[in-house]
Amino acid sequence: MDESGFSLLPTACRTWSPRGHTPILRHCFNWPKLSAISAVTLTPQVYLHLVPGTIASSEVIRFVRHLLRWIPGPVFLLWDGCNPHRSRRTRAALADHRGRLRVYRLPAYAPELNPDEWLWAWLKQHALRGLCPPDLNVLRASIRQAIRRLRRHPAVIRSFFQACPLSF
Repeated sequence: MDESGFSLLPTACRTWSPRGHTPILRHCFNWPKLSAISAVTLTPQVYLHLVPGTIASSEVIRFVRHLLRWIPGPVFLLWDGCNPHRSRRTRAALADHRGRLRVYRLPAYAPELNPDEWLWAWLKQHALRGLCPPDLNVLRASIRQAIRRLRRHPAVIRSFFQACPLSF
């Protein structure tokens, strides 16, 4: 556990039901896809953009430009190897910002090195645990509300960096 009282280690999820009855969580598996792109900063701050469907290079470029507009000073991105991060279009668009922007590619097999992965682990294991939304609008609203609550707990955001074996 960190100083905020939250544990970043995986925990067994519990649900509530009458003793002796298996809990049943109902939800729809056939909704359209909702993707997210996010960033965590040392300040500490969390940035999030939800995208219906799959994230493409244009979404990555738009999100990074948003970060550059709102974060003063140099920006260091730790990226995994997903296709929109590696595309020619993304590299060409972000080349204009070389003075402020540094991109470091992390190995795909090491999510524990990425503070953003710790953010999503925390969201899934704590803030959104047991959530079975009936549709994408409820899911989107639940994620945004969880991020707003998280922003009021800077110690938790800092713990995402402390959980990484890298030095920041």
